[in-house]
Amino acid sequence: MGDWADTIGVVELPGGVRVRGRRIADPASPADFSLLLAPGPPPDWAYRRLRWPDFWVPVDRADALDALREALRRGYAGQRVEVACRGGTGRTGTALAALAILDGLPADRAVDWVRGAYRPRAVETPWQRRWLRRLT
Repeated sequence: MGDWADTIGVVELPGGVRVRGRRIADPASPADFSLLLAPGPPPDWAYRRLRWPDFWVPVDRADALDALREALRRGYAGQRVEVACRGGTGRTGTALAALAILDGLPADRAVDWVRGAYRPRAVETPWQRRWLRRLT
C-alpha cells in the first residue's frame, strides 16, 4: 500500500484519492486493487472484473456502482487502485469520470475533467456520457 511507483495514468479525484487508469495488457507497477473492464490477463493482486462491452456501458448497473464504490473505498483506505480496459480510454475514462462523480464532482463536469486529467479522448460515446449524467 502507498504511493505509485510511477505517475503514468494516475489522476487525483476531487477528494484527493489518486487512481491509475491504463490499458489492461500494458506492463504496470503493482497496485493493491484493479477494477478490470475487459477480458485480459489478471493481475497478481486483488481485482474485480466487470462485464462492460467495448464502446458501451456496464451490463449490470448495480454491480458497476458497487464495484466503483469498492474502488473508491479502497482508495480512501490508502490502497493503490487502478482501472483498466482494453484500450485504456473509453471504458477506463468513463469509470474514472464515474469515480470522480461518486467523489463529489458534479456530473455535468465529469467528461471535461477526465479528458483534462487523464486522456483527451476519454469517454468515447454519447451513451457513456449519458450513463455518467444519470449515475447518481
